[in-house]
Amino acid sequence: MYTLGIDSSTQSIKALVYDSDAGRVVTTVSVNFGKELPEYNCPDGFLPNDNVLVRQADPRLWVAGLEKVLEKLQAAFDTSKIAAIGGDGQQHGSVYLSEPYCGGEGAPAPKFSRLVSPIWMDSSTGAEVAALNAKFPDMAARTGSPAIERFTGPQIMKFAKDDPAAWADTARVYLVSSFLCSLLAGEDAPIDIGDGAGMNLLNLKTMSWDSEICAAVAPGLAEKLPRVALPGERTTLGLAPYFEKFGFKSGIPVVPFTGDNPASLVGTGADKPGVAVVSLGTSDVFFAAMDRFQVDPEGYGHVFGNPSGGCMSLACVKNGSLAREKVRALVGCDYAFFDEGAFAELPGATLRAFPYFEEEITPKHPATGIEAAFDWEKASAAEKVVSVIRGQVLNLFERTRWIGAFDTIRVTGGASRSKGIRETIAEVFGAKVETLDVPDSAALGGAILAARGKCRM
Repeated sequence: MYTLGIDSSTQSIKALVYDSDAGRVVTTVSVNFGKELPEYNCPDGFLPNDNVLVRQADPRLWVAGLEKVLEKLQAAFDTSKIAAIGGDGQQHGSVYLSEPYCGGEGAPAPKFSRLVSPIWMDSSTGAEVAALNAKFPDMAARTGSPAIERFTGPQIMKFAKDDPAAWADTARVYLVSSFLCSLLAGEDAPIDIGDGAGMNLLNLKTMSWDSEICAAVAPGLAEKLPRVALPGERTTLGLAPYFEKFGFKSGIPVVPFTGDNPASLVGTGADKPGVAVVSLGTSDVFFAAMDRFQVDPEGYGHVFGNPSGGCMSLACVKNGSLAREKVRALVGCDYAFFDEGAFAELPGATLRAFPYFEEEITPKHPATGIEAAFDWEKASAAEKVVSVIRGQVLNLFERTRWIGAFDTIRVTGGASRSKGIRETIAEVFGAKVETLDVPDSAALGGAILAARGKCRM
């Protein structure tokens, strides 16, 4: 059986075909938003803004990206063979519509009540976060995290306060994941617990929207949210007739989408306790399934729903691959040197430096550029590269010790190709490091969830 996983990340959207009988990936296609859809002015997946705290995207970008990636898929694979569709979206990004989406048989044409979508990189909701944490000191115990700037609840709270008329016109708030799922199904799609837990609105004890928090965030919010989809539920969504133009059979199951990190948990085979995963992408993310519910005492780590049941832990460092690319540009070296050569020059180096090109969230730190415990300007190219990688990995280690120790860490994402990064992770964490053969773990997770959903029918 062939299933399709769609992964909409910060900078691109991917479509991956999975043969569930053989347990292998058949084909993958992708669309880079900045390069292939420049008309939406999101060169790095978000709109330029002079305020470094504001990171928003044009939601039409995701509609166009979905169509373009399906066009590419149709050219690469016989899409009539696909039996079910699953997927994911970047966590915390939110989409605001003036009516619940119902595309019918025509082309997707959502009616936006807000023309921009805040994404996970946005840190402009400090006042709202302070207010929510003061009102709900047990926020983490309820939702798995304290109120966080990038989380959807504070973003909604700021929007409703700054533009009450547009909020009043909003009938539905989606996450990127449920928005894409709604486009494909042509109807109002639910939010699953994996992505829903990244909103500061989902009570992880009841697995339902927390009515008290919703009421404090914005008037009428509870009525503007889709229903919550629980793990293992039978899917009731079918592919809208419009998508027959891409070769699909109309009506095939569309499984509720999840967030990119919960999808990667499934795609990396880490959705059962015992193995941790480090995803080296735009942000660096550490996640693992949990054998019991607990929260980070320092408030930097998070607990989300696990699409396979139970919960998962997660810590996200904002300055990930984009920061590494900026360091590589500053040093002026090629990938061979950045990924391996610099480390061969300095075996056992203990220098550390921290790149803060974006305001950091784990731990909180302003965007100050490179901060080094040595004279950065006089350092060699190798010292600069190795110190930054070591600083990133040490920070990740320090912020995830609350989760527990792991014998095995699986690395995924574009930067997982780097031997230097892999060896640094192994040394700092004291664990065996495995590189996944499939770099597109989120899309694979979506395809696996689609196969599970099809089997439950």
